[in-house]
Amino acid sequence: MTDEIALLVNPTSGRGRGARAGRRAAARLAEAGLPVRVLTGRDVREAGDLALESVESGARSLVVVGGDGMVHLGLQAVGGAETVLGVIPAGTGNDLARSLGLPLKDPVAAADVIVAGAEREIDLGRTDGQWFAGVVAAGFDARVNDRVNRMRWPKGPRRYDVATIAELGVFKPISYHIELDDQVLDTEAMLVAVGNLPSYGGGMRITPGAEPDNGVFDVLVVSPVSKATLLRAFPRVRQGKHLTYPFVSVHRARRVKLDAADVTAYVDGERLGPLPRTFDLVGRAQRVYVPASG
Repeated sequence: MTDEIALLVNPTSGRGRGARAGRRAAARLAEAGLPVRVLTGRDVREAGDLALESVESGARSLVVVGGDGMVHLGLQAVGGAETVLGVIPAGTGNDLARSLGLPLKDPVAAADVIVAGAEREIDLGRTDGQWFAGVVAAGFDARVNDRVNRMRWPKGPRRYDVATIAELGVFKPISYHIELDDQVLDTEAMLVAVGNLPSYGGGMRITPGAEPDNGVFDVLVVSPVSKATLLRAFPRVRQGKHLTYPFVSVHRARRVKLDAADVTAYVDGERLGPLPRTFDLVGRAQRVYVPASG
């Protein structure tokens, strides 16, 4: 393994914020005397190839500049390897960075975390050969993601709010078959979320009790309720205060199997594909850079 840091930049993250953050982070790392190689793919496939090549060539760390989508891309290269993952937040979600306590708006401060070199081992999820760090959306929230991907306005986190209200007008409860380790649930629900982190969608604390290194997923199930009730509950999700509702339950498991008709699963802001799917928790699967107190 070499001492090289591979800095993978998404120039389109945050409407160009990724490119600016990448330049500032690269300059700070170089100023600190660390060997840096900047990688910029012309598209997602090329970026993924560059990340994998850097890991295979023995880079000490892969530092991704962007949002949760870039984190997801980087995990496909470093998952199961000895390479340390670093994150310079420059996207609209940044939920892994938020959970790790990284500076969200200052790429130089985030680069200083890399310079300091403090590490933490975190769990990862795995499904059909893909690694993931965050929360699987597989219900109403996934339908909102479908809608968000079709929208061009508004920009940023507000887009999720608008999409949520629009989806409420047409949504109906979903019939799920859920297997949680050895427990089986056949139930109707508004959504099922499988969380390795507390939040998704830019700070929506959907599974607020989830921790990235406790060896289990938090599986949140929202039983059928009226649309008016769901709409009233929605603002409490951002603070993680929705668990007090009687129609919300949380389970814990290392393996989760989900099946439901016409549901597409999302994680780390990326589309996984339709259910059924199995999600496995791999304990302490990845080393990441964190603030010295993290």
